[in-house]
Amino acid sequence: MTKRVFLIVMDSVGIGAAPDAADYDDRGAATLPHIAQALGGLHLPTFENLGLANILSLLPDQGPITGVSAVEHPKAFWGAMQERSQGKDTITGHWEIAGLDLTPGFHLFPRTVPAFPDELLTPLKETFGRPLLCLKHGSGTAVIDEYGEQSLNEGGLICYTSADSVFQIAAHVDSVPLEDLYRICKTARTLCDPYRVGRVIARPFTGTPGAFTRTTDRVDYAFETDEPTLLQHLQQQGVPVYSVGKIEDIFAHRGITQGWHTGDNAASMAKVETLLQELDTGFVFANFIDFDMKYGHRRDPVGYGRCLEEMDAWLGRILPALREEDWLILTADHGNDPIFAGTDHTRERVPLLMLNPSQPGSCLGIRDGFYDLSQTVAELFGVPAMARGTSVFTSTS
Repeated sequence: MTKRVFLIVMDSVGIGAAPDAADYDDRGAATLPHIAQALGGLHLPTFENLGLANILSLLPDQGPITGVSAVEHPKAFWGAMQERSQGKDTITGHWEIAGLDLTPGFHLFPRTVPAFPDELLTPLKETFGRPLLCLKHGSGTAVIDEYGEQSLNEGGLICYTSADSVFQIAAHVDSVPLEDLYRICKTARTLCDPYRVGRVIARPFTGTPGAFTRTTDRVDYAFETDEPTLLQHLQQQGVPVYSVGKIEDIFAHRGITQGWHTGDNAASMAKVETLLQELDTGFVFANFIDFDMKYGHRRDPVGYGRCLEEMDAWLGRILPALREEDWLILTADHGNDPIFAGTDHTRERVPLLMLNPSQPGSCLGIRDGFYDLSQTVAELFGVPAMARGTSVFTSTS
């Protein structure tokens, strides 16, 4: 029986449009292939050896990952996953990975101005007495550029949303201290619950007009589901669960034995590397956020590509630390094609790479539901099955 599983979600690293991408206005999106094409090729030798490009044999409608070739003997089990839940956001993707099916999906705010109902805005304004700014759809960096000076001077709260189910509040730390912003967002979380909003996000920023910068003190406040996730299921069976990155926020701090709220890939990599050295047993669930936060939403394919190459180099360094019975799983929660139109996530299939040092890799096919991964992890730890999904080993044995 497996003692250690390390699951890393590469936030937004999609591999090609999902079959229902047109329903989300995402026909033609392909995060990995488009980034590789834009850079004239990616240097990803570790991902290549694991079998990343082999996945494209399952997706004949997608272009190549330029610079990354299929290999005859991949070191990892390889495949792709397509989402069953309605949505293309972080919460939906992670929760389906953890065994849930969100159908119907979370509430999306309309593209009106204001985008939010009075029942949400009025009590927020009356409770805290601060101006509410923006109140519409927008890119995080753009709304800070537009309303940041007003937030700084008036202590205003920049409230905005996107194509995801989110209510985001940005505020300048000099006029709205962090603890105040967090308290405001906790109240907003309660107000958003009747609408089934996936996340309320605190977005602190600093700087001066023309040079505002978001800090790494972001906090997500997730909607809470009644159905237990893989994390709670493992805990109930005596398996310790460790989170890295924004995982604890995504799962409302439930089902987590110990968590580390890292703010970027470098910190998350360092913590995972430490856990590889120190843990004797347990499930490590990590989110690597930079792909999405720093490069996808900002439509920066060059930065995104360099970020992929940095992760590839890191993987090359840490793989020798895996023990014979360990499993390392690499996947994503959605796409965010920086070549595609807009600044929102894209509805895509995601790569699935599963490495065990003692086994040769093979094809896992296209998994119909991210929750096949939760069923697989449950089987690896020898605990009772989850409510839905099929283990990759059950279907490939």
